Amino acid sequence: MHGRATALGAGTVLNALATATGSAFAIDAETTASVELDDSGEVRGSIAEAPDADTRLIERCVELAVEAFGDGEGGTVETESDLPMAAGLKSSSAAANATVLATLSALGRSVGPGPDADISRLDACRMGVRAAREVGVTATGAFDDASASMVGGVVVTDNTEDDLIVRDEVDWDVLVWTPPERAYSADADVTRCENVAPMADLVADLALEGRYAEAMTVNGLAFSAALDFPTDPAVEAMPIADGVSLSGTGPSVVAVGDRADLERVKELWDAREGETRLTTTRTDGARIQ
Repeated sequence: MHGRATALGAGTVLNALATATGSAFAIDAETTASVELDDSGEVRGSIAEAPDADTRLIERCVELAVEAFGDGEGGTVETESDLPMAAGLKSSSAAANATVLATLSALGRSVGPGPDADISRLDACRMGVRAAREVGVTATGAFDDASASMVGGVVVTDNTEDDLIVRDEVDWDVLVWTPPERAYSADADVTRCENVAPMADLVADLALEGRYAEAMTVNGLAFSAALDFPTDPAVEAMPIADGVSLSGTGPSVVAVGDRADLERVKELWDAREGETRLTTTRTDGARIQ
């Protein structure tokens, strides 16, 4: 019983830590999960890029899918990814989505919008969000990040209710700068983030008006201050890019706009320690292979 699926990374428009309203957009960077089910009753996970990394999230995703649609199967799950871990680019959400879809595929279950589907893509996404909460890798459940990864495009969500408020399709070029340090979402100072709730409300209003690039710039300044990240990379990009923000709880910074403009920003960010990547948005979302 084998299944394989791929899900997308994402960048941030609005961090949900302040008010539980979040917004994110899918980018062209993928995580793939391969699941092999057997009758062992035990799930064993591995992460190709980090053999010693914590695998509880992907193991719990398999367990939840089996609990819902299987018959006590165990087995193995392995993920491999273009996304750096703990960098604010939604690697955990992508891994969870890919693992849930791969497990459902291994179980012979269909995922989709049609009346004959066993589960919708959003409900499959909620399964991964539940797993993330249960193993403690996220403070909010990150339904914004997970739904962008699962359905593509840009989303606005209520992370308290795991409710998709808006999904929109955007066609942006994207520049990502990732410094060497890492930041785990579960370690973020939630109280300091809640202090910027008035700015988060403004960001939400902008996003709901479709002014996503402006929204992410305001978000980036507010949450860089709350989470104690430097604003210099964003300030460098502001005169050039359409929008720029700290992604998630950092440390990556993402900018969107015209590719020629982003190449100018890349020249500035390349002078910084770390890695830069030019990519694009994606609207197709996660998929079973």
